[in-house]
Order: sequence, then structure tokens, then C-alpha cells
Amino acid sequence: MRAGVARGDARLMLAGASATFLGVGMQRFAYSLLLPAMIGAHWLGAGAAGALGAANLGGYLAGALLGPLLGQSFGLIMALRASMLLASVSFALCAVKGGLLWFLIWRVLAGVAGGALMVLAGPAVQAAIAPRWRGLAAGLTFTGVGSGIVFGALVVPPLLRDGLAATWLALAIAAFAITAAAWRLWPAADPAPRRALFAGLRHPAALRLIAAYAMAAIAATPHMLWWPDFITRGLARGSGAGGAFWLLFGLSAAAGPALCGRLADRLGLRQALALALFAQIVDTALPLLWRGLPALALSTMLAGATATGVSGLFLLRTRSVGGEGAPGLWSLATAAYGAAQTLIGFLLAWLYATTGNHLSLFAIGLVGAVLTIPLADVTPRRKNQALP
Repeated sequence: MRAGVARGDARLMLAGASATFLGVGMQRFAYSLLLPAMIGAHWLGAGAAGALGAANLGGYLAGALLGPLLGQSFGLIMALRASMLLASVSFALCAVKGGLLWFLIWRVLAGVAGGALMVLAGPAVQAAIAPRWRGLAAGLTFTGVGSGIVFGALVVPPLLRDGLAATWLALAIAAFAITAAAWRLWPAADPAPRRALFAGLRHPAALRLIAAYAMAAIAATPHMLWWPDFITRGLARGSGAGGAFWLLFGLSAAAGPALCGRLADRLGLRQALALALFAQIVDTALPLLWRGLPALALSTMLAGATATGVSGLFLLRTRSVGGEGAPGLWSLATAAYGAAQTLIGFLLAWLYATTGNHLSLFAIGLVGAVLTIPLADVTPRRKNQALP
């Protein structure tokens, strides 16, 4: 942590990172590594495993929409703590081989917890942190997502040697430990203003922001879903190379948010967002133009950094656009991101099944990246114009 950050601010940043690490990094990305093992051990059939993944994402969307309402009903800090507990409990109960319905219940609830943590943690930290550290705090909040990818890539494969039940329980122990560590990091009182879900839509730029964040999801999805397969099978580099590139993606995703946040603090939000969205164009275009090792490495690092870093910058943008309605606006933007990612995920799967060509997938990602620029409104303005 950079010198000069007050202890209270540092605690808030760590709390935000813990929430996204558990709610998104662990419960989504670490879990995805368990699915092949569950199919292989006959805990689930292949079709049921796919349905379970979709149900988890549906829970995430529900949590993103319900998060502000839960914060209003029970208090923001209580909602955050309860969501972290729910995600932890879901890991423990999935250690029981209970059939599809059993897993469906707990994976949907884990998704709800993850969505709620995603929409509540960022605004909670932003409302309580010192203004000069808001950019760094937004970045570090989303560092948890990338850290979860790295955690899963390093921890889950060795754990699976001891069996699925032991792996689920080990993840549960880690989740409870993170929840306990973060418990006292949150402020004693609710720091965020309580506003209705749609209060953030009063500003005319709010709908454009939501659309831009959805386009950013389309740009990020090809790498998030298909990059290891593209390296492994599409380029015939083998599973070792695919795993190595995925680890690099995770490390970049862990570092990207803090870098983007500091850029926002130093250059201004508009300039930082413009740079990040341009990098997203580059990372989706590179596989179409050059597939040598340097290009693959650069594409991996830029895609990982922007996949999470762009989220932190959009969180900051919701504060400037939505004002006191920023928590509700962030909830809607997160739901739009998840919905766009779900729809484009199905489209990419169909497209690959039809063509057998990975490059068409990255071409769609490039279209999304290009369209994000005008929707995000990051082009320079005259000095007499306000810069939200």
C-alpha cells in the first residue's frame, strides 16, 4: 500500500477486495475449475453441469438487482457480511453429494451472494474512503476478482487430488477465513446513502453508461471464456501453454484495477477510461492480426487488466453520473454487464459450434470494444463543458 494512505482507508480497500475475491473470484472462477471433476466423478452429468453454471449466473444477476434493496432493508454493512457468510456456507454444503437440486439451490444462492457483494462493496468503500483515494480504492476493490482467478488456478488442481468433497471443504474454510478477516474491516455504521434502485437513472447520461458497460462485457467475454481453449486447441500449443496463459491472465486481472485506479487519480477519470478502453480494442484485435508469442502475451495481459480494471473505472463513473443514486446505478450497470455476458456467451458458443473458428469470436469482441468508446463518452471536450 502506498505511503500516505490512512489506516482506515487501507482497511476499507482491503474489505472491498475481500468481498470481490470471495463473491466473484472464488465463487465463480474457482468453482468453474471444479466442474470437469464433478462430471468425471459422476456427481453431475454434463448437461446438468452446464445448467448449474447458467443457474449460478442467474443468481448473480438477481443479487446485482436485489443488492441495494437488501442494503436498505437490513443495513449496508449487515448485507455485506451476510452475503459473505452465504457464499462461505454454499461452499461447505456443496461438499455433500446431494444431486442436481441440492447443488442448484446452493449455487444459485452463491450467485445471489456474489452479485450482492459486487454491487454493494464498491459503493460502500467509495462513500467512506477519503476522496483522494477513491480511484485507487475502486481499483483495489476489483483486484479481488483477478486474485480469485489466480487463487483458483494455483489451489484447486492440487486440492482435487484429495477428492471433490475435500476440495469443497477446503474452499469453504478459506471462504470463512476471508469472511472473518473482513468482518471488522467494514465501518461500524452504514456509509452509503440509501436510494431507490432506479434513482441513478435521473441523469440523462445514466442509460448511456449502462449501455457502455454492457458493450465492455461483450468485449471482455471472448478472452474470459475462450482464451485458454484458443491457446490449447486453436493454436495447438497444448494444455500446459493454455494453463500458463490463463495464469498470466489472472495475474494481470489482479494488477489491472489498481493500475487503472491510480491512472484515474493522476490523469483524471475520463483520460484513464479512454486509455483502458483503447487497450481493450488492442487486446481483442491482436489475435486477429498477429498470433506470435509476444502478441499472445500482450493480448493476455491487456485483456486481464482491462477485464477488471474497466469495472473499477465504471464504478467511479457511476458516482460522477449518478450522484447520490450511484449505488442503484451501479447495480443496474452490473446487471446489464452480467446479462450481456450471458447472451454473448451463448452466441459465441453457437458461433464456434457452427464455424469451428475462434477468430470470429474475437472479431465480435472487437466490435463490442469499438462500440464502447462512443457510448462511454470519453472523447475530449471543450474547456467550458462539464466533465462528468
